[in-house]
Amino acid sequence: QVQLVESGGGLVQTGGSLRLSCAASGRTYSTYARAWFRQAPGKEREFVAAITGSTYYADSVKGRFTISRDNAKNTVYLQMNSLKPEDTAVYYCAGRENVFATLRWTDYDYWGQGTQVTVSS
Repeated sequence: QVQLVESGGGLVQTGGSLRLSCAASGRTYSTYARAWFRQAPGKEREFVAAITGSTYYADSVKGRFTISRDNAKNTVYLQMNSLKPEDTAVYYCAGRENVFATLRWTDYDYWGQGTQVTVSS
């Protein structure tokens, strides 16, 4: 069983930065895919970024967000720069027991509790 715990959310002004962390415990492997999704009120959960041996980004965050991982700490990060009000959402860390990442949230096996990110205009 894998547990994921996010941290690092908060309130920031437009143009600001935040770094989210997702610490994993339990049976984890550094080669397994990890991802970030987000869900705004009244909207569906959407893909943000994923990491395996490569990194993948949604077009809406490409060039502004960076996903990375520290295998020694079993932690994945999401560095978010140049934040916009439309980035406001609950951000979820996800993992799957597969070396391939996907954009579909239904393909992921483990989820964190979510962390709120609010960007004020």
